[in-house]
Amino acid sequence: MPEGNSRSIRLVPTDPYVPNDIDSDPRQLPNLAPGVHLPPAGSWRADRPGDLVAGQPHGEMLGSPGPGVGYARLLVERRRERFVISPNEPREDAEAVVAELAMKRAASFGRAPVVADVDVAMELLGYAGDVPLEKPEWRLHLVHEAALEYAKRRRIVDSVPLEVLRLPPEQVAEAMAGVRSALQAVAAHES
Repeated sequence: MPEGNSRSIRLVPTDPYVPNDIDSDPRQLPNLAPGVHLPPAGSWRADRPGDLVAGQPHGEMLGSPGPGVGYARLLVERRRERFVISPNEPREDAEAVVAELAMKRAASFGRAPVVADVDVAMELLGYAGDVPLEKPEWRLHLVHEAALEYAKRRRIVDSVPLEVLRLPPEQVAEAMAGVRSALQAVAAHES
């Protein structure tokens, strides 16, 4: 090969199971006789071992399953500098509860969490800066040890109505009073 040529030929070894010609590739269309067509796909049934025949159960302490909900934890970490937390509030507890609320919101839409889910959860709990730092006592009792206690996080998340969580971020402020009173009731019950 001439020295000035920028193209070079490289010989790569090929495994024996890799087809050498296009005729050996898998076919995209089924090999059926002329005029014969595959029937349409039937409906799916939960008949395998471990499938929930009656569907996903709903209720207290059962969570909110959805696609990729664990991604909310990473989104909360990325929003960490925006949290307005009092000096005696554990950051881990605040982040755990915000992530759980974001997970529930995302699952209610049938999708993975996005930043707007985290922003709504921060707004509802007052971590976006709308609760004065000298008055977060209700929040201190609410989230205390929540990072370590699943049952506590579930009680907090279950106390927020789904209708409020599904609101667009700009409309959350209108529903804030009702949600905060429900969260304060949970905090009073916890202490």
